[in-house]
Amino acid sequence: MPGAGQLSVRIGEKRFRDPLSGGVREVLRGVAFDGAPGEVLALFGPSGTGKTTTLRIVLGLDRDFTGSVRRPAGRIGVVFQEPLLLPWMTVADNVRTVALPGDEAADVGALLDEVGLAGEGRRMPRELSLGMARRAALARALSVSPGLLVLDEPFASLDAGLGAQLAQVVARRARHDGMVVLLATHDLDQALAIADRVLVLSGRPATLAADLRVPRDDSGIGLLRKNLHRRFRFLARNGVSFGPDQEI
Repeated sequence: MPGAGQLSVRIGEKRFRDPLSGGVREVLRGVAFDGAPGEVLALFGPSGTGKTTTLRIVLGLDRDFTGSVRRPAGRIGVVFQEPLLLPWMTVADNVRTVALPGDEAADVGALLDEVGLAGEGRRMPRELSLGMARRAALARALSVSPGLLVLDEPFASLDAGLGAQLAQVVARRARHDGMVVLLATHDLDQALAIADRVLVLSGRPATLAADLRVPRDDSGIGLLRKNLHRRFRFLARNGVSFGPDQEI
């Protein structure tokens, strides 16, 4: 039985029914993993494997599967592939909008500064670049002090330096606040820099083909990178990092 701060995911089977043909397609089978407080889990897989479906199941947005999910106590922070900012609210008000009655007021200015948006709180979403909007969405997710933070390609439109900087913000928050982070990404180097474990989905239907702990020394990380490239063609074919794609 997982503790109050742990994430436990057990997906026995996930199927989709084609509304036109009526046929059924199995997408996920036997995907099981846990996450401890303070851990960052990086989820990889080729296009269409089911990473986003896995995230939706973890979040409780998709309950049509066999298995179970136990989430850490407390709020859940989410950053989807699209920032989903409310267009009629300022950036600061978008960050505040997820607060519940009785929540301690978040320091919005400090949060925006943390994600590189200092002084941008009065701007409207239409005035932001996609990269800035993604940073605002991350500030909003962090504002609830989540027990579980789920990120779906949150740094995809950012330059490498800023993406790495924000990834480190997430990692520091995870360790300091004791939250579990589940990150779906295509940037292997970025993930290896912050993740405690790498999870790889592979096959049709997808199974959890690897659950590997990331070493903290450079030589160990280098060996893990080579191992992943050797085992999984979708990584080796695209190099160390590879572009975003659409998920199921």
